[in-house]
Formats: sequence, structure tokens, C-alpha cells
Amino acid sequence: MGGAVSLVETWGAVVFIGWAVVMWAAVVVLAFANRGPVRPWLFRTAVVLIGLGVIGQVGHFQEHVAQAGYWVANPYAPAWMTPWGDGLARGMGQVDPAKPALGMEILHLTGNFVFLAGLVGIVQITRRATGHLKSRKWGRMGVWMQGLHGLEHVVLTVSVALGASRAVGLSTWFGAIDPGPALVTYRVWWHFVANLIGTAILAVAVYHLWRERRAVRAGYEEGREGDGGGPGRPARGGAAPGAVWVRGGAPVSSPSGR
Repeated sequence: MGGAVSLVETWGAVVFIGWAVVMWAAVVVLAFANRGPVRPWLFRTAVVLIGLGVIGQVGHFQEHVAQAGYWVANPYAPAWMTPWGDGLARGMGQVDPAKPALGMEILHLTGNFVFLAGLVGIVQITRRATGHLKSRKWGRMGVWMQGLHGLEHVVLTVSVALGASRAVGLSTWFGAIDPGPALVTYRVWWHFVANLIGTAILAVAVYHLWRERRAVRAGYEEGREGDGGGPGRPARGGAAPGAVWVRGGAPVSSPSGR
């Protein structure tokens, strides 16, 4: 990653980091706003948050797919990044040019936190629907899994930023593996498998969120307060089997029948 850094690479790094910052600002706003009354923008904000997370992870995962593919063709070569990944890493590396690996670590740290924010969005958007939702279950599973993966990237990034000769983390066996083909192999496949699992969990969560969208959306409909019966609204005891109760509304049938 030597040579001068272009203006495009610099702005690309700024935009990508800004993307992550905006998403986490939205996470904080949703977490607090969902504790209060329904607001018209809550549902839309959560949908946008999830969408940005999905887009970010598609781009992030393709980087790991490309790295794994390059390893298959060149198992003894140094680690490789796509041109766009390398450009973003170069832009981010300007924070400390004396540490060449820092930009790459910041890039993957940012990508993982964009992904994590999208998963948190799934948990937040299902918060107002009570009962069993598969999308909520898979979303929570993804948050735990990706949270641990994100912590790994925090450790890797901080170790390089503090001057470690090589990144320290589980994916480098805490710096015990010497630089070379063994380290490249272990780290490339460790992160590929971690992202493969995380991406699969995200896909399942989004699939169930789409199937359960009526129950989720009903929790954000205004003017449906109270659990008791009213005109056209059965009391809680009259819910059909398999219905999903939403806070402030009548039961909505779950697509899965549970």
C-alpha cells in the first residue's frame, strides 16, 4: 500500500467511516425512541438501517470471497485485497502512515460494525411486536455472533495502532504465527468462515422479517393503543391460535402459524 494516496481514496475512506457513524447514531436513536410512544419515522428508520447493513455486508463479504479465491489460486502468495478494498485501506491508513497495516485493520473494523448495526436494526424493528418472531430470534443470534467478531477486529486494530509488530487476535493466534503462508492461510480462512456464518444468519433473519412483516408493521400503526377489545378488535383472550400480539394493537397472524 505504498505511494501517494489519491483524493478519491481519501474521500472514499471518509464516506465509509461516516456511513458507519451515521448507522450507529441511528441505532442509538432507535434504542431510546422505541422505549416511548410510536413515532411515524421509527419504522422507516429501522428499515433504512437494515437496508444499509445488508448493502454493507454484501460489499464486505465479497472482499472476503475474493481473498479466499485468490488464496486458492495462490496459496503461498502474500495476502491480497481487491483494488477498491486496497484503495479504502490506503485512505484510512493516513491516520498513521508509519503503520502500513493499520488502514487494512480499520477498513475491516468499519465493515464489521456496519454489518453489526444492520443486525441491531432487525432486533429494534421487531421490538414492538410481542410473541415468538423468528426474525427477532435470528437477529439476536446475529448480534451476538457479530458482536464477538467485531470485538476480534477491535483487538486486531488496537494492537496495530499501539505499535505491535503484527496484529494480535484470535485470527492471528495472538501473534504467535510467524508472517508467511501459514499466517495468511489461517487468517484468510478464519475471517472468510466467520463472515460466511454471519452472512447466512443475516439472510435467514431478513427472510423471516419479510414473512413476518405484517406483524412487525402492525406494532408501529398509530391509534391502536390498549390490549382490550374495541370495535372490530377482539380482546386478548379471543386471539386465534398462532397469532402474534403487537404492543398497542390486536393480534396478527404469524405467517409461520406460531
